[in-house]
Amino acid sequence: MSALPLPPPTGFDPAQLRWINRYAELGPAFGRRQGGLALPDARWVAVSEGAAAELGWAGDWWLHPQALAAHSAGPSWPGSTPMATVYSGHQFGSWAGQLGDGRALLLGEIDTPSGPREIQLKGSGLTPYSRMGDGRAVLRSSIREFLCSEAMAGLGIPTTRALAITASPLQVRREGPETTSVVTRTAPSFIRFGHFEHFCHHGQPAALRQLFDFVLEHHYPECRDAPHPAAALLESVSRRTAELMAQWQAVGFCHGVMNTDNMSILGLTIDYGPFGFLDGFDPGHICNHSDHQGRYAYARQPQVAYWNLHALAQALVPLVEGSDEEISEILGAALEPYRELFPHQMDALMGAKLGLQSRRDEDRALLDDLLGLMSATQVDYTLCWRQLADFSSADDGGTGPVRDLFLNRPAFDAWAARYRSRLQAEGSVDAERRARMNHVNPRYVLRNHLAELAIRRSQAGDDSEVQRLARVLERPFDEQPEHAAYAALPPDWAQTLEISCSS
Repeated sequence: MSALPLPPPTGFDPAQLRWINRYAELGPAFGRRQGGLALPDARWVAVSEGAAAELGWAGDWWLHPQALAAHSAGPSWPGSTPMATVYSGHQFGSWAGQLGDGRALLLGEIDTPSGPREIQLKGSGLTPYSRMGDGRAVLRSSIREFLCSEAMAGLGIPTTRALAITASPLQVRREGPETTSVVTRTAPSFIRFGHFEHFCHHGQPAALRQLFDFVLEHHYPECRDAPHPAAALLESVSRRTAELMAQWQAVGFCHGVMNTDNMSILGLTIDYGPFGFLDGFDPGHICNHSDHQGRYAYARQPQVAYWNLHALAQALVPLVEGSDEEISEILGAALEPYRELFPHQMDALMGAKLGLQSRRDEDRALLDDLLGLMSATQVDYTLCWRQLADFSSADDGGTGPVRDLFLNRPAFDAWAARYRSRLQAEGSVDAERRARMNHVNPRYVLRNHLAELAIRRSQAGDDSEVQRLARVLERPFDEQPEHAAYAALPPDWAQTLEISCSS
């Protein structure tokens, strides 16, 4: 494994992991138990020390003699109960029927210092739910998922984690021949909206109730004693989803394929496929080349999430007692917190991005007008917010480098005068404001061209750029002057990159 340190092994032993396997014990209706198909001639690409720390593992865990085989879908997880789970879902707004883990295996749950954590291998071979696929993940998509999972964790946004990537010379065909890979993912749970939809829409009320009880017992125990537990669950999921959507929008993250089977019941960012962070600010930006109608464009993500919550509500109908009208009213009320919380969270996050410590009625117009100026000429989203921290609130202090990002300088100057007045009105101290803004406006995000460069080098056998970029993204708010090039404007060729669901 190139460029990774080689400390002495700590004696980590997969045979000593304490497996719980609660989901597998639910029964055969929930998936198919099976092993994976090992990658031949596997090599390490990268590991995440942060994800390992969440599991309570030492940083050199990957040096164990069985670790490489285990993380390449080999049979080195004694005590686990590997299974592919079944779920259904709505894809691009249409009912897609049965789906499921087509290229992933849930190994089970292990006991960790922070509670049970599921471990999943993605790219481990055919399952009963692979449909027309081969069950493999390609190196390209695995690197993107690894980097973005860990980047989101660094940004403080709820997410599944990526523990490791292994790669193999084994080839499969996508748009062309590509080499294969396995990503080891972890999360408190990988249960999706689509798991509930599956059992509801396929007429399995007993299994739906079993899944519901499982989720309440292990993830939402506070909902069990509510007058309507299913509505209480929906309300809790709605709140978590509202908070997640606000965080996505504030940092300029586009998921790309917000199908209901890609929505986490825990409010986590899950299933990194054709994602992208905004470069030039464009509310209509579509990061998924396969999204021909723009359903999942950046500005539409909050409304899509609300639509998906309605789909989850429909799946919970059999769990609520009452007449059709009463059930509709009960579940409808459980969705309302999303409509209230999302704009509240957005106001708070965007106010923090502006460096404001108080809220005034005119702040919304101040924000909207800045976004309008950014959109008019597609000003770089991440750079603009970061450079705004250097704005001076003094009458003769200047605007700092942020002004140079705007082609319409007079329009920006007019906005800057309003912003300066607003800062002065609350007695803003520039040094303190700068520190606050740099704590919420990242200097580094996973731009598509950065991921592409790391992918190209890894495909050529050099994994050092994947490892280096991952380390930069672990500290997205720090200056890291030695890595300043990662924060620069993207090159012109980055505009030609296209990311599709096949990624």
